Amino acid sequence: MLSFIIKRVAQSVLVLLVVGLIAFAMFRYVGDPLDAMVSIEASVEEVERVREQLGLDQPFFVQYVRFLQGAVQGDFGISYRQGEPVLDIILARLPATMELAAISGTFAISMGIVLGVFTAIRRDGFASSLIMSLSLVGVSLPTFLIGILLIYLFSVELDWLPSFGRGELTDIGLWETGLLTTSGLKALILPSITLGLYQMTLIMRLVRSEMLEVLRQDYVRFARARGLSDRAVNFRHALRNTLVPVITVTGLQLGAIIAFAIVTETVFQWPGVGLLFINAIQFVDIPVMAAYLMFIAVMFVAINLLVDILYVAVDPRLRNQETSV
Repeated sequence: MLSFIIKRVAQSVLVLLVVGLIAFAMFRYVGDPLDAMVSIEASVEEVERVREQLGLDQPFFVQYVRFLQGAVQGDFGISYRQGEPVLDIILARLPATMELAAISGTFAISMGIVLGVFTAIRRDGFASSLIMSLSLVGVSLPTFLIGILLIYLFSVELDWLPSFGRGELTDIGLWETGLLTTSGLKALILPSITLGLYQMTLIMRLVRSEMLEVLRQDYVRFARARGLSDRAVNFRHALRNTLVPVITVTGLQLGAIIAFAIVTETVFQWPGVGLLFINAIQFVDIPVMAAYLMFIAVMFVAINLLVDILYVAVDPRLRNQETSV
């Protein structure tokens, strides 16, 4: 088990190094940073002096190593647009994105598994057919359109929920949260449903298909022949054996929730790192763009590493294979 984790961590570090190279190349070659930092009236001597201060006169490899050293320490430079350290800007926006991702992920996983099990067990019922038909909406409609439709229905027509912002926030030290206020909770409902709906329908369909496949297996029929209750058969035997593929997709979808919160945050003007990235693109704020790319890479790598470890914990066959290698 320990050797398995060490190998996965080594692979994760390699992925981060490659992503760091891509982020640095974008930082280094997508335009000259001095164009946004130095006045057009500056002399050549002043431009070269600033270039030397930033280390941009050094060879590519030297700059890349310095970029990695800074990234490890959380130093991604200064934002061209705001003139503040990029890490401080991201940390100020991070709570909004993490709260939105956490609520959306909880909604997607819980509802996806519950509805997937229900539609598998009651596959011939009217409610199951209705749920499967409605799930096509979450799969086929783009995220921004779902968000606009929800805003029109619940904000414009019914005036039940806010259409933008985080609502009233509570300062709990290093974190400003909206989970402790009524307006903050209301503000979370529409964007979290918008962001998690696609993932929820995907997980639901996967759980249903895997559950139906497992319920056809001989050991499930044998369990029923032994007189076990439907609840024991469905949840202790069938559901448990669907977890490996479900864990795979769920892990990837949790990473996708954070990575693709950009669209949802833009539609609802949610003040997270996704909206920050969109603004950085508009103003060619390359340090912020590079830091966001590294942040997303770290999240995906961490989630995939956790998924790999859960594989071994859930499936004894994989644990035995890793032990024998």
